[in-house]
Amino acid sequence: MLKGVISVLPTPFTPDGTLDLVSLKKVVQLFVKAGVSGFTALGVTSEVSKLSDVEKRQIIETVIQELPENIPMIVGTTAEGTHNCIEASRIAMALGAAAIMVSPPRMPKLNTEAVVRHYKTLSDRVPVPIVVQDYPPISGYAMEPSLLIRIMKEIPKVIAIKLEDAPTPVKISRIREMSKDSSVAIFGGLGGTYLFEELLAGADGAMTGFAIPEILIEIVRSFQSGEVEKAKEIFYRYVAIMRFEFQEGIGMAIRKEILRRRGAIDFAGIRPPGTNLDESTIRALDELFAWYKKEGSPWI
Repeated sequence: MLKGVISVLPTPFTPDGTLDLVSLKKVVQLFVKAGVSGFTALGVTSEVSKLSDVEKRQIIETVIQELPENIPMIVGTTAEGTHNCIEASRIAMALGAAAIMVSPPRMPKLNTEAVVRHYKTLSDRVPVPIVVQDYPPISGYAMEPSLLIRIMKEIPKVIAIKLEDAPTPVKISRIREMSKDSSVAIFGGLGGTYLFEELLAGADGAMTGFAIPEILIEIVRSFQSGEVEKAKEIFYRYVAIMRFEFQEGIGMAIRKEILRRRGAIDFAGIRPPGTNLDESTIRALDELFAWYKKEGSPWI
């Protein structure tokens, strides 16, 4: 069973737009040292839609080479159509993925039966655990708690759900109450911005690309060890930087800039088309970092 904090990896690029696999290795090393429970490669915030099949393979191979044996790698294999999803999942499995993460395929008039059939066919054809990603902005389809529970019950290979359909705490609570099943892990995402409330609702941790996973790890660790007040205090103190990083449209650029400042990547740019940071956003980030340093933050 997956648990804790699973970091969704960014894809670093050089200034000319090619993959920077050296920086990718440094990100993995930084997050392993931080104590993450696992990694997700080729997620939405990995800029996966801008990657070629060759580049996807290079990324999976690079991450696998850097991981200790006790830390699993999940690979995003969402694709247009079940056939393509199966093919991508088989490649990920062959390269060493411990599990795959899949959203419903984007298609006209997608319905419940089509979604269930997609996951069942995938489960039948690929012998690897599945993480169901519920992120409507990507799939164009919001999965109701009843549908997610049905998938959990009918497809044993589903080991976790990544919920990113806000308000996530409400949805987590409903799934836990309706299913009475704790064998399938539930993770929040969305940059960790609702992490404390998600834990209160029954989440097992966070699966997100937040650039300072040490903060999320301490929140989850404190909460799960019974130190709820400590978890709450840390979350309320650091939710400002989570919120700042998770700004729509520029969040990935902010995330990469934070990782650059942490010495993990050499160039903070994102692959076109995309928005890089303007001077006012950089100044705002400077102010945020200066405040946390003044407050004695051990992570910033």
